[in-house]
Amino acid sequence: MKVAILGYGKMGKEIEKISLQRGHEVIYKIDKESQVENIYNADVAINFSTPETAVQNITLGLKSSVPVVSGTTGWLSDFNKIKELSQEKNTSFLYSSNFSLGVNLFFELNNKLAEIMKKYNQYNLKIEEIHHTQKIDKPSGTAISLAEDIIQNGNYDRWTMDDKKNTINIDSKRIDKVPGTHIVNYFSEIDSIEIKHTANNRKGFALGAVLAAEWIINKKGIFKMSDVISDSNFKF
Repeated sequence: MKVAILGYGKMGKEIEKISLQRGHEVIYKIDKESQVENIYNADVAINFSTPETAVQNITLGLKSSVPVVSGTTGWLSDFNKIKELSQEKNTSFLYSSNFSLGVNLFFELNNKLAEIMKKYNQYNLKIEEIHHTQKIDKPSGTAISLAEDIIQNGNYDRWTMDDKKNTINIDSKRIDKVPGTHIVNYFSEIDSIEIKHTANNRKGFALGAVLAAEWIINKKGIFKMSDVISDSNFKF
């Protein structure tokens, strides 16, 4: 497939490397300095730009009637606008706060644990996320996804970055050269129950994004990474 990379930073370069390894052709590498009006020749676009340029880049792809896979976080206030544009152009859009296969399995564990812990009110809950110092948004999109899944499956109704009881407290830390660590911790005076995912490098995120791009070809609609993972006909 012919790939347009929207956002040519560290993740964009990793996506380029994996795309080429998997036999694809990268025909656009777009950064904030690029002057490109359309990407009609691409089969799919993969967006890992900054939160400030995400909507512009996703719009570029959708207006070109090219399916877009996006992993940029921090722009979701405009999600409905992007959804409507995708439907208007009769193409497809897939967003995930994290494309790592391991993280998406972690999401499933988080959902199950939230269901189990729903009736045990003696436990408080904290989500800790640690990322490299260049990550702009805080908390991470993955941490927000974990919190929102707990709200849907558990007995919490909101998350906060303040240390408050009866809410999901998210603690964000920025440490140099940390690709990404997420910890969900239920704790009481007596004990604690914890699940954790640690990324060793960016390869898992990039590979997942390329797999999602392969999957979305010839599909129409709005999708999530869970749609890719749950597709029994798709070979990873």
